[in-house]
Parts: sequence; structure tokens; C-alpha cells
Amino acid sequence: MSLIAVVTLVGIEKVITFLVMLSILVVLHELGHFVLARRNGVRVNEFSVGFGPRLAEWTSPRSGTRYALRIFPIGGYCAMEGEDNKSSEAQQQRDFLSSRSGADGNFQAKSPWQRLAIILAGPFANFVLCYVILLIGALAFGVASDKAQPVVGEVISGSPAQIAGIRPGDRIVSLNDVEITNGKMLVDTIHASLGKRLDLTYERNGTRTEVYVTPKPCPASVGKNLGCIGFSPVPAYERVGFAEAVRQSGAEFSSIADQTLGGIVLLVTQFAKYAPQVSGPIGMGQVAVTVQDWGWGPYFSLAATISFALGLFNLLPIPALDGGRAAFIIAELIRGRPVDPEKEAMVHVAGFAALMALIMLVAFHDIARLVNGQGVM
Repeated sequence: MSLIAVVTLVGIEKVITFLVMLSILVVLHELGHFVLARRNGVRVNEFSVGFGPRLAEWTSPRSGTRYALRIFPIGGYCAMEGEDNKSSEAQQQRDFLSSRSGADGNFQAKSPWQRLAIILAGPFANFVLCYVILLIGALAFGVASDKAQPVVGEVISGSPAQIAGIRPGDRIVSLNDVEITNGKMLVDTIHASLGKRLDLTYERNGTRTEVYVTPKPCPASVGKNLGCIGFSPVPAYERVGFAEAVRQSGAEFSSIADQTLGGIVLLVTQFAKYAPQVSGPIGMGQVAVTVQDWGWGPYFSLAATISFALGLFNLLPIPALDGGRAAFIIAELIRGRPVDPEKEAMVHVAGFAALMALIMLVAFHDIARLVNGQGVM
């Protein structure tokens, strides 16, 4: 299945919704750099939304910053004076010391602590945004309850549901020709049908499909003598008051942080086992278009999760990321002087090669899952 076919299948509007969401997360990340840079007296030459040729621009007569909207509105960047992103941190610092040009608003003129704060402001903005998204979602659409929707969430590999071709996002519309109107009815019917063949009809992208499944014994944690076909239904969302929304958003933020950090630990300690499960932009896009079928509550939770992951990923001490630059500023703080540019360049080359290899590996597995018709959840 080609990527064009995938886009056509899921609907271009869903892909656009995902790209807009991802772009907002990246732009607000860059806004974190922008705000701290301006507060520390650093001149921002350009704040751009998107990449490629400029569609529109405006230059502030007060600050001299050019605000631009570019043709590909995916992401953006904050270009500060003294930060060209082409040379190493130490090289940029050395160039500044030798020229002293534009010292008042030059990023390199600031103390290591100021530069470190500006660099870390982007990831910090993503962490704050994660909670804000959760809170907005909770106030606008409610929070997940212990009730369920008749919509398929995670599907267990090798289960009757997976063997029958049921995928995340499918809506169960009937069992044994009886219309399913709510999640409780779905769960109760399956639980009461241990060992009995069920005529199940699901809907995917407007098309209904009929399959046969036979519930097997549920895991011990669910209950004895109950039938299960191997999927988790999407929880229903219910409205709550402001105080409860604040509390629930905090609890979900902690859960996202624990799961994301735990996932990185597992990836580092058991790379061969968990690397194939990592999703890149292609995989995230597939998940996003699936979650859109579940409702805006789950979609806001996904956006918050991606925001946290984006902030954490940018803290990794590898080239082209904020964490890589922060690592050399921290080394400068410890040593009292910048790292030798040649040594830093060697580290950047090795780290960049490793990053590219990881990106290619993730993209390979994302595409392989699409070709094989497998979900990424």
C-alpha cells in the first residue's frame, strides 16, 4: 500500500488536522526559545511559521524581528542573532569573541546560564503545553471514565479480534444482528459469550464488514468465566467541574511522563526488543488519524502525549537538538571555557550519524507496518 493510497484511505482532512496539530506543537516549542531570548536581551532576527519560500512577512519596527509565514506550514523556527545553526556552539562562541559584532543582542554575548535557559525554554514549553492541552481537553470534552464506547482501542496481537481483521478505530455496530448502542452493551455481550460464535459487524471509514469471532477466556484480571476477543474499548468521556479537571489533568500528565520516560529507559536498556515499536512522524500520523475517530477527548490526550515526547526528545544530548547544545554549554560551565571546536565537531558528527540511523530505522518500521496493514498501537 503506497503512502498516497494511505492518505486517500484515511481522508485528507484527517492528515491535515494531524499536520496542523504537529505544527502548533513545534511552533510553540520555538516560541519558548523566542520569549526567553527576548527577555534576556537577545535579538531575534526572524520568527517563522513553516519552511520554504515566504508567503507573507512583517518586520517589527520596535524589535527588528521579521515574522514570516512560509509555504510549507509545518513547524517553524526562531533565528537569533549569533546563532546560525551551521557551526558548533564553541565555534559560534569563538567567532563572537573574535568579532564582537552586534554584542548587545548577540546570543553568544550572554552568560552560559542565560544561553542554557534560552536553549531549554523550548522543551520546557512543550511540557507546559502538555498540561495545558490536557486541561483544555478536560474542560471542553470531559475526562475518560470507567464507561466505554463501542469503538476498538488497542488490539492484542494474536487475539480473535486481531485474527478476524479488527483494527483500532473500528466501531462495533452489531453482534448477532443486534444493534450495539453503547459500550456497556458491547462489553456485557462479549463477556457473556465465552466459547460461543458471535456474528460481529464493524464499521471502518464508512464501510461495514461482517466477521465471526469466538470469545476466549478473559485474563484473570478481568474475571473468571467471562469471554474476551482481545481488544480494549475506547473509554467514554464525561464532563467534570473545573477543580476535578485540574486534578485529572495533573494525574494524566504524571501518567504520560512516567510512560514516556519508562519507554525511553526500555529503549536504551533493551534496544533490539523495543526499537521496532518506536514510531516516527509516519507512525504518529497513522495513530493520529485513527484516534480522530474516537473523538476529540482522546485526540487532545494524544496531542498532549506528543508534546511531552517532543520536549523530552529535544532534551536528548545529540546534535541538531536542544539537548546537544545544552550539553556543551553545561561543559562550558564546568570547565570555565567553551569546548574545543574540533573536539565538539567530532562528537557532533558521530552523534548526527547515530541520529540519522535511528530516524531511518524508525521510518523503515513505520512504512513496513503500513505496507503490512498493521496498526501502530
